[in-house]
Amino acid sequence: MPGMGERAFVYAKACGMIGKSYTGSGLSKLNTVGRLNDLDRLIFSEGSKDLPERELLPDLEWRIICRTVNQIVRIVSFFSDVPDFLVKLVQSYEISDLKAMLNAWVAKDPKLPHTADLGSFGTIHFDAYPDLDLMLKDTEYHWILDRKDDIADSKKLVLLFIEIDRQYYVNLWNSLLSVPKNDCISIKKIIEEEISMRNVIWSLRLKTYYNMDTEKIAEKLVDISLGKGKKSLADDALECMQFAPNSYDDWSGWKRAAFVNPEKQEESWKLDPRYVQNESAKYLYTLAQRLFHRRPFAVDTVACFIKIKQFEEDLLTSVAEGLGLGMTVPDVLAMWEVKQ
Repeated sequence: MPGMGERAFVYAKACGMIGKSYTGSGLSKLNTVGRLNDLDRLIFSEGSKDLPERELLPDLEWRIICRTVNQIVRIVSFFSDVPDFLVKLVQSYEISDLKAMLNAWVAKDPKLPHTADLGSFGTIHFDAYPDLDLMLKDTEYHWILDRKDDIADSKKLVLLFIEIDRQYYVNLWNSLLSVPKNDCISIKKIIEEEISMRNVIWSLRLKTYYNMDTEKIAEKLVDISLGKGKKSLADDALECMQFAPNSYDDWSGWKRAAFVNPEKQEESWKLDPRYVQNESAKYLYTLAQRLFHRRPFAVDTVACFIKIKQFEEDLLTSVAEGLGLGMTVPDVLAMWEVKQ
């Protein structure tokens, strides 16, 4: 594990980046934005681009992602011996890029989608695209090469993506267990909640969009026990499978009822998995923001930093998309229900 000197240095650097971020009190800086070009100039004062909005939107969104990745990689790289747990958190971007690449490969797109530069933390050879064998050979995703027939089927591809995510979370959890207890108290709570809610979101999507039965859904979940006599991180997902998707009363008594879209009298109610996902993201961000300063020199402070920056990325790309659709920044922030 890193020494105290490194920990103090990294914490100071992370605090500096959080202080300049567009989260918490920093959200007020977005109130000056009226158009997409304004957002570009605000975030990238020295690298903004004078492009028509239709061209600017995808370009700006990608630069926002790269900005986050660069900041996260920079902070983590300050450690001379980076804990594997932090490496796994950085590699969440590789998971997203892997799925985007597989979609492009299935569509026979000759051009590789954008991929984040993770430096030494990257493992997939994206530069070998479209040669799937070369990209995945000698990586922990080599098993996908035996499932090429599944990739061509849209439903099976969705299930394959869940398997990829499932593998990631199992490996993330195992790497967390190797961290000394005093170094992971805060982030362990966040990761427990993240895996639990990820299981819920998977189960809701499979049930709502693919009408999959509960037994088959259970096989796709990350079933991690928290110890003797304690619950599994799959319990919340399995419980919500018993609720009717069009009965608000069923869901209102659930322990995660706060994540469910509210009932509206003027229209028939139906559970919205996307709403649950957005509420989950806000909840995890709130946890990370609250715990970031609690134990300044613990390794999990850096993990909280990563989660805060990833939420900022999601928020900024949502603001960009909203502006592209003619919405105002207050309208977008109201949808996210974030406080300034």
